[in-house]
Amino acid sequence: MVPKSEDYKSDYTKAVKSFWSIRDKQSKSQQERGVRDQGTRGAVTGGKQMSGFIKLLRKIATDQGVPTKYIYTQGSVLPGFFRPTKEWDFVIITPKNKLVCSIELKSQVGSFGNNFNNRTEEALGSAVDIWTGFREGAFPSQEAPWLGYLIVVEKSEKSSKPVRITEPIFKVFEEFRDTSYLDRYKILCQKLIRERHYNSTAVIWTSKKNRKITFGSMDNEVSFESFINSYISAIQKNIPYFKKSK
Repeated sequence: MVPKSEDYKSDYTKAVKSFWSIRDKQSKSQQERGVRDQGTRGAVTGGKQMSGFIKLLRKIATDQGVPTKYIYTQGSVLPGFFRPTKEWDFVIITPKNKLVCSIELKSQVGSFGNNFNNRTEEALGSAVDIWTGFREGAFPSQEAPWLGYLIVVEKSEKSSKPVRITEPIFKVFEEFRDTSYLDRYKILCQKLIRERHYNSTAVIWTSKKNRKITFGSMDNEVSFESFINSYISAIQKNIPYFKKSK
């Protein structure tokens, strides 16, 4: 029986809890060393905070029969088109070097105004780079890989309230009016799918108050469940390539 996202609910919960646990440890360490986290940059770039999600993605793949030696979470460097290489957070490659999937994992806690545009540009840039490289033969003799983007965003008063829009010359698209940063992440992830930059995306909101952790999805289209089910389908499609190598 092919697994579904509901089979990994407990692992999903553990991944979110791990995110907060690692982040809290990093913040405490910075405070003890007297280091000020400029604009909570560590909350955006601290790759270790997403290690619980990487563990979950690895478990799903191995449960379906992908040997761990073909799963890359370090040194997962792929060729680009506009730059020589790009290190992705999670990559699966078959024994004969067929790129199965490539996933980018991001997070943001605080400093929403400073970092939303950066996250948008990074997501678009990575996708355009790899797809153009694919078109130009960077991954020869194979069908298109599966591309995924997942971001965890803190749900707080600052990320949940509408943000003022400046329109000095031209009007913005209507869907951005009266939106919060969480809304904008939802719109971003929806458009990344609809414009076919990624096969699937997910934006997960989460908050931690008085040691209580809550989390969820903004919309079914960009939910964790939809993302995982799409990811599972991509792996299932490629399982024969791993069986042939045995």
